[in-house]
Amino acid sequence: MTEAAPPDIVPDTEHRGLVARLPQLPRDLAQLARFDRPIGWWLLYWPCVWGVWLTGTGWQLAMLAWLLLGAVAMRGAGCVYNDIVDADLDRKVARTAVRPVASGRVSKKLAWGWLLALCGIGLIVLLQLRWEAQLVALASLVLVAAYPFMKRITWWPQAWLGMVFTWGLPVGWAAFRLDNLDALAALYLGSACWVIGYDTIYAMQDREDDALVGIRSSALRMGAHVQGGVAAFYAGAIALWALGFWLLRADWIALLTLIPVAAHFAWQVATLDGEDGANPLERFRSNRWAGALMAAACYVVGNA
Repeated sequence: MTEAAPPDIVPDTEHRGLVARLPQLPRDLAQLARFDRPIGWWLLYWPCVWGVWLTGTGWQLAMLAWLLLGAVAMRGAGCVYNDIVDADLDRKVARTAVRPVASGRVSKKLAWGWLLALCGIGLIVLLQLRWEAQLVALASLVLVAAYPFMKRITWWPQAWLGMVFTWGLPVGWAAFRLDNLDALAALYLGSACWVIGYDTIYAMQDREDDALVGIRSSALRMGAHVQGGVAAFYAGAIALWALGFWLLRADWIALLTLIPVAAHFAWQVATLDGEDGANPLERFRSNRWAGALMAAACYVVGNA
């Protein structure tokens, strides 16, 4: 007989066995920082890679390693902060009611301490950057601090997340160059469209609960037109990325590098099924591969 997972192991945990074997407090802290759900830090990390590789400075593996550590730590810190702010709302949604702070397993005082520890790791990473990139990175803190409140005041919290989760792109860029800001702007806006698309897919899981407790999301706003809405944002991402590539390197061959990621987006939209509970989560997670395909395109455009 298969051993049942502890009740605090949520359905979208990816490392169910590893997390379940941890003692209760380390397990709760790991879940609070979403270490059991690596898709989050992958989605935060890929724009960092894009920014670095588009600068034309080669692989820069040491910098990418630091940025990976920063993505893991700061994504974790963001999740802890979000859970502290949203504890009351989380208790009203089935998928989030078992989160450590919402369920009471972790006190808010301990959660704040854990948040500071993760921010300490982020500070170490910040000090590895040149001062221009440090300023760019620090500018994101205002966006991060405001994000948990967006679902209370707008139907488009995913748009705010788009600004937050793609901030690694200008950070990676500023680590090596400060020119071609028009290309950077187009790439950043395209990346925000990508986030709106995939986070709308993710929000499809909670539409019923969100509607009951008054949480707003793009998935609810789009209603029956979610599939078309996601397609539109993904198309916007490809168009803006193509513009950014063109402004950086006016070469039609460079635009061909976007075909694989565009095909992946088309597959996501064509196979998206809101009636199948597992389908939106699987399509959302597949964006780690979309990020990898875009990273390959950025390397070719920046370095070939």
